[in-house]
Amino acid sequence: MNSDRPFRLGVLGSGKGSNFVALAEAIAQGVVPAEVAIVLSDVEDSGILAQARARQLMARYIAPGKFRTKLDEEAERAYVSALQEARVDLIVLAGFMRVLKGDFLRAFEGRIVNIHPSLLPCFPGLEAWKQAFDHGVKVTGCTVHFVDAGVDSGPIIGQQTVPVLDDDTPETLHARIHAAEHELYPRCVAALAHGSIVVRGRRVVWKRGDLVVG
Repeated sequence: MNSDRPFRLGVLGSGKGSNFVALAEAIAQGVVPAEVAIVLSDVEDSGILAQARARQLMARYIAPGKFRTKLDEEAERAYVSALQEARVDLIVLAGFMRVLKGDFLRAFEGRIVNIHPSLLPCFPGLEAWKQAFDHGVKVTGCTVHFVDAGVDSGPIIGQQTVPVLDDDTPETLHARIHAAEHELYPRCVAALAHGSIVVRGRRVVWKRGDLVVG
C-alpha cells in the first residue's frame, strides 16, 4: 500500500451485491481503511452495479464473452485493463460467477480474494450451503480466501462458523451464512488494507493477532 493514497479496491460481482454493500458500509463507517475504485459486473442489469451507482462509484458492465462459466480472452483483457487503469491494490470477488484463469490471475497474483459459503476445504463449488445441509453437518460457515487457479482452493484468510439448526432449511441456513459473510468479509479486507496479513505457503498469519475464527 502506498502511503500517499488510500488502499484501492476493485470489486467484481454478478448478483445483488449484498457483500459489496456490507463492505461499502464498513468503509463509510471507517472500519475498512480503503476506497472502492471500481465495480465491474458480467451482468448488465445486476444489483451490484445499481448499488455502486447509487453510491456514485465507478461501475461498469463488461460483457463476459462466449463462455458460460469463465471470461473469454477478449473479456479477460478488458477486465484486467479496467482494473489496472483504476490502480486497484486488491480485487474483491463479491458473488462473481465466473472462474478466473490464466492471464487474469498472473496480472493480480496474490491480490484477489473471494468469500465462500462454507468452511473450506469442505464443500467447495456451487451451492455450498446446500451441500453442507444435505451432508448433515452440525456446523458450517463461510471462508475468505485468496484466489488461485483451483476451485475455492487458495490460502484461507479467515473463517466464521454458523451452526446448523434442527429446524433449518437450506434457505434459512443460507440466510444466516450470508449474515456471517457480511461480518467476516469487511474484517478480512480491513486486515489486508492495514497490511497485517502475511502469507507463508498455505498459511495466512494475522500479524496483529486479530481473531477471525468462530
